[in-house]
Amino acid sequence: MSDSHKATLDTPEQKVSYGFGLQFGHQLIKNNFEGLDIHAVFTAMHHMVNANGSALSEADLNAAYEQVEANEKAKAKAAAEKSAADGQQYLIDNAKKDGVQTTESGIQYQILQTGIGNLPEASNTVRTHYHGTFVDGTVFDSSIERGEPAEFGVREVIPGWTEVLQMMPVGSKWQIVVPSHLAYGSNGAAPVVPPNATLCFDIELLAILADDE
Repeated sequence: MSDSHKATLDTPEQKVSYGFGLQFGHQLIKNNFEGLDIHAVFTAMHHMVNANGSALSEADLNAAYEQVEANEKAKAKAAAEKSAADGQQYLIDNAKKDGVQTTESGIQYQILQTGIGNLPEASNTVRTHYHGTFVDGTVFDSSIERGEPAEFGVREVIPGWTEVLQMMPVGSKWQIVVPSHLAYGSNGAAPVVPPNATLCFDIELLAILADDE
C-alpha cells in the first residue's frame, strides 16, 4: 500500500479506528486463502459502514464460499499426498547410505558419536541439542540455532523421539529420520509441520535430568 493510503493517527478516535483495523486484519490472517483480495475487503467494509447493502446476493456468496473451500481442500490433499510420496522416497534412498540402520518401527538412524552414559527411560526428563529439517533440507526447529539446549520428558515428544531417546546413551550424537506415522502423521502440526511430513533430526543427548513427575 502506498503512503497516500496512510491514515492520520493523532486523535483517540483515529487510534481506536486503527485498532479496529488491526482486529479485522488479524481475523483475515486467520482466514487467509490463496487469492484473498484486500481491495474487495475494503469495498465490502465501505458498503457496510455506509449502509449501501451488499453487491452480491447470499446465494452468490455461498456458492463462492463453497468453491474456495473446495479449492483449498483439493490443494491441501495434493500437498499431503506429495509430502507422503517425498518422505517415502527419501526413506528408500537414505536406507542405502553406509551406516544407516532401521528400527522395527521404521525409524532410520546413524550413530555419529557413541556416548558412554546411561540410557534414558520413558519416565525421565532429558536435555538435548537438536536440529530438525524436512526432507528437502528446510529447517523447521533447532535448539542449536537458538543456542540453548531443550529439556523435556521422554514420553512428551513425538513417538519417534520417545523410541530413539531410550536407545541413546548420554553423550551420543545420532542422525535420525522419522517416518510421518511416528512424527505428526496425517494431521501435521500447523502451522510449522505439514501433514504426512517425514522429519530429519540431528540429536545430541546431553544429560538425564530427573524422572518426569
